[in-house]
Amino acid sequence: MSDVALRRPDGRVPFRAGGFAPRDLPGAGAATLILLLALWQAGASAGLIPTLFLPAPLGIARALWDLGVSGQLWLHLGASLRRLAIGWTLGTVAGIAAGLAIGLFSLARAPGMAVVSALFPIPKIALVPLFILWFGIGEGSKIATLAFGVFFPTVLNTAAGVDGVPRNLIRMAQSFGLSRGAILRKVVLPGALPAVLSGFRITSSIAIVLLVAAEMIGAERGIGAFVLQAGNLYDTDNLLAGIVVLSVLGLAVAWVVGRLERALLGWR
Repeated sequence: MSDVALRRPDGRVPFRAGGFAPRDLPGAGAATLILLLALWQAGASAGLIPTLFLPAPLGIARALWDLGVSGQLWLHLGASLRRLAIGWTLGTVAGIAAGLAIGLFSLARAPGMAVVSALFPIPKIALVPLFILWFGIGEGSKIATLAFGVFFPTVLNTAAGVDGVPRNLIRMAQSFGLSRGAILRKVVLPGALPAVLSGFRITSSIAIVLLVAAEMIGAERGIGAFVLQAGNLYDTDNLLAGIVVLSVLGLAVAWVVGRLERALLGWR
């Protein structure tokens, strides 16, 4: 087909090289969730969905309201947030330091990657009983579980980010006489930052999963302990209310990481 046949009436040829570039449709995600909740509520109200096994959204909302009014929700959520913040921070700081060492120093690269490759595939939930033996049944074992689970993905993402920095930029900085510390601050760290922040999304989700698992073993307070207790009592309203809180917590953490990316990566 000739270009003449493809021309518009005004004589211009239409642009055909847009590529595969999906766009976000404003409100589409919220509309989808609202539709699913409406169908869920309608099915429960019509008796098509047994509320004993899957409570209706209104029942879950009432359970959340009662938990909020009684103050139980804030006690459990506060305990979980404190453990999440401490464990994730410790694992992230240690992981970034180890990842930078692996990415920058030859002496640390091979031994560090050997240790990470050997320990990273181990399911961290399986180590919870061991951490209880080491750190006790209190907060130490729970925080150690989170920190240990966050550490290894952070190491891998940081090391990969350092490896991904264009070496031409480093050579250019060296040719201008910049010191090793200046090259690290002005070239390596900014270049590796996108990979590090991308890893935050992964490690925050891992931390929430490990938090729930750790709180289900020997914790009196926390969302995980609350969900376990509700499940043991077959209290499905409160069980799903706890799951909703975990989902909202995950969304909130993802939103914070997104804001952090926009704030730190504005130079891109």
